[in-house]
Amino acid sequence: MNDDIRVPEVRCNVDGAESLGIVSTDEAMERANELGLDLVLIAPDAKPPVAKIMDYGKYRYQEERKLKEQKKNQVKIDVKEIKLSVKIAENDINYKVKHAREFLAEGKHVKFRVFLKGREMANPESAKDVLLRVWAMIEDVGVMDKEPKFEGRYYNMYVLPQK
Repeated sequence: MNDDIRVPEVRCNVDGAESLGIVSTDEAMERANELGLDLVLIAPDAKPPVAKIMDYGKYRYQEERKLKEQKKNQVKIDVKEIKLSVKIAENDINYKVKHAREFLAEGKHVKFRVFLKGREMANPESAKDVLLRVWAMIEDVGVMDKEPKFEGRYYNMYVLPQK
């Protein structure tokens, strides 16, 4: 911006006003100084480069305000993880499903993981069966985001709350 612009001529626009067309960089700098504003290079790769006469401090302030507003409007997604095993008892499944239902009612995402130990790796379909048993218990309150998928030593399934 301003004196750091090293190109001989620029296509110049005045903020909120007319276009000056293609002028020399010195002429554009003089015009910016007359108006008490800054000359900012917007598109340096264009032929010729595009510069804009604007109040750079005000521009930066507005950009920061936009970023803060976007950050404020962001929705942070909580993912709760529930770990299961292949040899899990029925009452343990019921207990964990009860918690999963509570999480889904709060609007949180739930990730079910079945860890395969030792010889259980020989039959990973048993882990998928456990996840499908769990899905049958929570399908009325959730939507399956990802089908049960084998990743490393885990079988994972993502469930989202219903809208």
